[in-house]
Amino acid sequence: MQVIDILNEAKKPLFTFELVPPLKGGNVQTLLDNVRMLSEFEPAYINVTNHQQEVVYTEREDGLLERRTVHKRPGTVALSALIQYTFQIPVVAHLICGGMSADQLEDALVELNFLGIENILALRGDPPAGEKRFMSVNGGYDHSSDLVAQIARLNEGKYLDDQLQNAQKTHFCTGVAGYPEKHAEAPNLSYDMQMLKKKVDSGAQYIVTQMFFNNEVYYRFVDDCRKAGITVPIIPGIKPIGSKRDLATIPQTFHVDFPDELVDLLTRAKKLSEIKEIGSDWCTRQAKDLIAHGAPGVHFYTLGKADTVAGIVKQVF
Repeated sequence: MQVIDILNEAKKPLFTFELVPPLKGGNVQTLLDNVRMLSEFEPAYINVTNHQQEVVYTEREDGLLERRTVHKRPGTVALSALIQYTFQIPVVAHLICGGMSADQLEDALVELNFLGIENILALRGDPPAGEKRFMSVNGGYDHSSDLVAQIARLNEGKYLDDQLQNAQKTHFCTGVAGYPEKHAEAPNLSYDMQMLKKKVDSGAQYIVTQMFFNNEVYYRFVDDCRKAGITVPIIPGIKPIGSKRDLATIPQTFHVDFPDELVDLLTRAKKLSEIKEIGSDWCTRQAKDLIAHGAPGVHFYTLGKADTVAGIVKQVF
């Protein structure tokens, strides 16, 4: 079932969550156990993230450094199919422009379509570890709006090879990311809103936000989207804080601000258990407030904290 249909037919706010594929060589069983734990709360759908290759430098025998790229988290397509058919829950497969040409993206979409995965979250992707800025590959895309447009064309039966015989139309629902506090690379909020509208105009059917810790940021973002003529559903994405390290890494990585009250609570905490309790309580309060203000649902970034998210969902839904 497509996400847009799930949203349109929902009688109550939806619970959804995101999973990260295990590192290469890791055991998928832990991830499946996390899905099993959270499936008790009847998630409307599950997102599976995608990660491009990372740059690694190794020293050669002659003392020079050799640059190579490696994939550390493979398996988005296979894992999406495994989860969808094991748990009978729709899966949203993330697809990123980073590291892939238009031809490779089309191949991935064909495979997802073949496997019955109808939902895609189209993303540009972050620069790989070791690189300061995003660079598309030869024949690739600089912006996720181009990927959204490619998916829309496939839904019309238009492939990159316009001579393809008996081309079948795909049936994808496409979501995109929105940034309530603006994308880290955008010069200002106005420009970022223009880029978001371009993604919607290219065919995106819903938006899921980057994490935030102040709900007023989300409410303002939704108002600004509506003023810009963006009418698609906007799903808030949130995450429970799990360590003091998050105070440094999250703002640096995601261009997100922490409210003063939350920073004060976390900095005064002495034990990890206290920090986790503060993070869980804050996230619970956020989710309850979002639902009370009419959000279509709440999307949780689990990042290995399925047990914490389960405790929050039990209180909220």
